[in-house]
Amino acid sequence: MSDFQKYFAECIGTMFLVLLACGSAVLAGPSIGGYGIGVCFGLVLICLCYCIGNISGCHVNPAVSFGVWINGGMSFGNMIGYWISQFIGAAIGAGFLFWFVNVAPEFNFGGVTGANNLATNVLQPGATSFMALMSEVLLTFFFVFIVLGATDAKLGFGKFAGLAIGIGLGLVNIVGIPVDNCSVNPARSFGPALWSPGAFGDFWIMVVGPLCGAIIAAVAWRFVRANMVKD
Repeated sequence: MSDFQKYFAECIGTMFLVLLACGSAVLAGPSIGGYGIGVCFGLVLICLCYCIGNISGCHVNPAVSFGVWINGGMSFGNMIGYWISQFIGAAIGAGFLFWFVNVAPEFNFGGVTGANNLATNVLQPGATSFMALMSEVLLTFFFVFIVLGATDAKLGFGKFAGLAIGIGLGLVNIVGIPVDNCSVNPARSFGPALWSPGAFGDFWIMVVGPLCGAIIAAVAWRFVRANMVKD
């Protein structure tokens, strides 16, 4: 598999993650609520895992690629290539969503944070920056830990890994949406914010939190598997 094919798969995958999962909040948020949106995030990722998992690993998330790199699963150059592809894909997906919202301005759109900001990651009423940062660190720790464990070459669960990963993303969204609409993915935050610039005020949280969570997850997984498998 060429690097270009992997990068293209990551771009397409991240595009659909943003378009469909964030789209569920923008288009159907009032009717399905935070639980329904979380389920949509999980289902989209499950589908993508079984579509492009054997091509690129279906990271579709810079924090996941960062954790995989720390864990020795990819080169630094490939990680940067994945990051670029993921951010481009997220920007395209959010662009499609922005266009879709504006093509019918009289339609009763109403995402969790409103159609105008495309389900961006912003602090919800009463939440503090510290609360959101801790939420992003802990939820990303959980999510990336699942990814590393489920896909481990020797201890993972093979074809069932996609289910665990998708369910994990759904769970963290259900918990994190009331705080900051839940990121655990800098690209997912970047795409909608690019088309709704007012969201960039909280964007640093959606970068620092997930990357720190990924570091903790990678270190924790290496410790957990250290005495179980001889590399």
